[in-house]
Amino acid sequence: MAEVHNSKSCITRLAHDHIFYILHLLPIESILCFSMTCKRFRTMASSDAFWQSICGRDFGSSSVDGVQASYAAECIRIHWKKLYQQVSQFGSVSCVRLAAQDGISPIPRASHSFNSVSDCLVLFGGGCAGGRHLDDTWITQTENGFQHVLQWQQINSGVPTGRFGQTCNVIGDRLVLCGGINDKGMRQNDTWIGHLICNEKQELNLSWRLLDVRPNELPPRGALAGCCVGEKLVIHGGIGLDGSRLNDTWLLDLRDGGRSAAFWREIVTLVSPPARSGHTLTWIGGTLVILFGGRGNGYEVHNYLWLLNIGGDYPEWVKLMCDTYNLPDTVPDPRVGHSATLILGGQVLIYGGEDSQRHRKDDFWVLDPSAAPAIKMRSHALNLKRSSKMMWKRLRVEGQQPSSRSFHRACANQSGQCIYISWGMVDGLSQPAEAFGLRFNGDMYLVKILL
Repeated sequence: MAEVHNSKSCITRLAHDHIFYILHLLPIESILCFSMTCKRFRTMASSDAFWQSICGRDFGSSSVDGVQASYAAECIRIHWKKLYQQVSQFGSVSCVRLAAQDGISPIPRASHSFNSVSDCLVLFGGGCAGGRHLDDTWITQTENGFQHVLQWQQINSGVPTGRFGQTCNVIGDRLVLCGGINDKGMRQNDTWIGHLICNEKQELNLSWRLLDVRPNELPPRGALAGCCVGEKLVIHGGIGLDGSRLNDTWLLDLRDGGRSAAFWREIVTLVSPPARSGHTLTWIGGTLVILFGGRGNGYEVHNYLWLLNIGGDYPEWVKLMCDTYNLPDTVPDPRVGHSATLILGGQVLIYGGEDSQRHRKDDFWVLDPSAAPAIKMRSHALNLKRSSKMMWKRLRVEGQQPSSRSFHRACANQSGQCIYISWGMVDGLSQPAEAFGLRFNGDMYLVKILL
């Protein structure tokens, strides 16, 4: 430490940009310690420009661009160091029920596709009352995620065919959809690329193209989980042709946007999560994916976390949580049909779902993956009692809290500060049209992280 104050010290002779580069390689704790060594370093490590770059490093450039756009719309100046602290420590969300302009909106449904792409929300398919699948596509534009009235527009593309329980994810400005189940219980294995188009009259349309993946086709399935890792689509599990649940993992490389031939490749690992459906996969940065929840072959419902690293020559699944029944207050209950959304700060927002008795939930949890042990530990049965308390936090809810629901869908805006929650299954009174008291919901909510 004394050497830092020596005018002949090598580090004091470094140019500002060289020191900034070094600081960018350090964790936050080390940056804060560095800033305490002398007045010059404190000034450098406290500048707004420096903390904006740190937010970009840890939150992602897309999130930073989205935050700038939303704050600019409200004419609010951003203090980046304070913002970083608020994002790291936030503990509550606000919820508001959204309305549809002129009362025009999609009918109630569940197990649909719902994505945010190119400042638009795109809805496709799902299941509805009477056990029917839907094949409709709806689009509405958003502006920084703060308006409370949405103008929905139905698109008549004719494809893909109707289904529910599919996965649909965003790569760049395109959608990638695969799998699902139709009215006859047939599992699908087709893969589609969707491109949002805005013509000269500012009218929106969605163009779908069937991707030729022969001869390495994905085995048919529904109720699968999927997410994008860069320009690669990863899917896991689901319900196969014979009705049993699957535990396989597949990858589709779309680095050229799907313009040339693409092939599904199965990722074979020494250890993998047990078979399940209704779970979630969420990309958390780099080559890492988090799996949470789902229903197993014995209809048991899980709340274990699994981490998948697809980087390198040997992809690996690592179980990040076990013995969760001893931690009833610090981790979410087991659930299926929940949503898991990557939000501002690289954290994952978990909402809703149902347990093994079909009791639906309305709780919000946030998962901080950075608190998880490094995958280099290579342990397949980690006991993470202490880490679990650091990884999970139950959030307080202000405003109009959504009713308990499952098999809804959620997506975040560009900044990751605003999350849209759409439709799903809610509890209903037992009536002839509502078998077993199940009811499809048509409500949509805007959830905002309170900083």
